Amino acid sequence: MTRHFLTGAELTRGELTALIDRAVELKADRLASSALAGKSVALVFEAPSTRTRVSFEVGVAELGGTPVLLRGDELQVSRGESPRDTALVLSRFVHLIGVRTGDHGPVEELAEHGTVPVVNMLTRDHHPCQALADLLTLHERFGRLDGLRLAYVGDGNNVAASLMVLGAKAGIDVVVATPPDLAPTAAAVELANAGAEGSGRATVVTDPREAAAGAHALYADVWVSMGDDPGEAAARWAALDPYRLDDALLGAARDDAIALHCLPAHPGEEITADVLYGPRSAVWDQAENRLHAQKALLELLVA
Repeated sequence: MTRHFLTGAELTRGELTALIDRAVELKADRLASSALAGKSVALVFEAPSTRTRVSFEVGVAELGGTPVLLRGDELQVSRGESPRDTALVLSRFVHLIGVRTGDHGPVEELAEHGTVPVVNMLTRDHHPCQALADLLTLHERFGRLDGLRLAYVGDGNNVAASLMVLGAKAGIDVVVATPPDLAPTAAAVELANAGAEGSGRATVVTDPREAAAGAHALYADVWVSMGDDPGEAAARWAALDPYRLDDALLGAARDDAIALHCLPAHPGEEITADVLYGPRSAVWDQAENRLHAQKALLELLVA
């Protein structure tokens, strides 16, 4: 049966654990695998990208495959071809399809009709590849995942949703602190808790210091994301100002707590420069780990 990776809920706890362990091995020896030798991977980008594009393109090449980069305006979808037809055609050419886009529905449709694995490289609802890199970073820093506490502060967006889904499955207590109007959807919280294992769970609170208490990691993301209404930026900044990741909030966490951010960052807004570039930041390891975690994922899906 064709395997897809759309929300992260598709993985079992055992698969997720094995994937993180394999990512550690691939980080130690980047050319240890040729799982994609003789295979081509379509990487569809309907949204701008730095980390996702580079990490996937390099990752496919290091696994011995051929990345086929496609922008949305280079495909017939820009002229009305359906995701169904696109999936049926691309499945005849390539061995895996990665998609970075806006609405989540078309990715689900690609997976429904495609005959090769489909990977969600980002939608407005979920960003599961980022969460894999985050789990790898936490594992590197603390030597385990089960029993950790992760506090996400800010907009309850796609990153928050994926952290809840994959974090809870890995046994992490994921607490999202956000204004009520920007909270994750009830469906995302339910999906996370339905798949929670070990000490894992997903909860939503409004007080960032409550979330930070006892946390092993504090996580921030931009306050205005791609696809958000620019006219609402001022209102978002006002609502999210108490959720800034700064030294004071980091001080409310454990003494060994680390700071995380999926990037791009806006120092002085959702995170201070002192934290982003400071000694407790794991942000740059986190960015690198996109490459290694995604290579482990691709290996799993084409196995």
